[in-house]
Amino acid sequence: MNKFKLRSKILKIRKKNSNKKLEINLNKFFYFLKINKLKSKNIGGYFTSNFEIDDLKILEMMEKKKFHISLPVIKKNNQMNFLQWSRNDPLKINKFGIPEPISSKIIVPDILLVPLVSFDNELNRLGYGGGFYDRYIEKIEKVKKVIKIGLAFSYQKIKKIPTNKFDKKLDFIITEKEILQ
Repeated sequence: MNKFKLRSKILKIRKKNSNKKLEINLNKFFYFLKINKLKSKNIGGYFTSNFEIDDLKILEMMEKKKFHISLPVIKKNNQMNFLQWSRNDPLKINKFGIPEPISSKIIVPDILLVPLVSFDNELNRLGYGGGFYDRYIEKIEKVKKVIKIGLAFSYQKIKKIPTNKFDKKLDFIITEKEILQ
């Protein structure tokens, strides 16, 4: 199945399951960070949309633990930056209907929480098709290593994601049921 058809199929399944209260256990998430010695303080998250797994509770807890939180902003050239954000900071809606911070302070994350449409056991990720995260990861990994953590529901897992040379693998994928690494 090609990426377009696969994306459409999984997004329909995700919308159908949107009434289920599935989420990542916060205690397990922080235990995961601890055992993997992921102590970096700059965290890039995302503002949940389109029935994605919600990372905002994770970001709120991380902020309370003195992490520097940032969210993505899509620039005019379809590049992405992560700007500082706090739960009380105002947001603006971008051209895709996704809230973005209005801060001007760029944060280069050490740990990047990545939304996804689907994934496989090889840590391949199928995104929405715009290539924003793949381009961003390519750009920042020229400067430093970033830990890429995909967040998903277990039902988004498939046998094999079709990939190309531009697709970036994740380091970990966390669902409500398992942690792949």
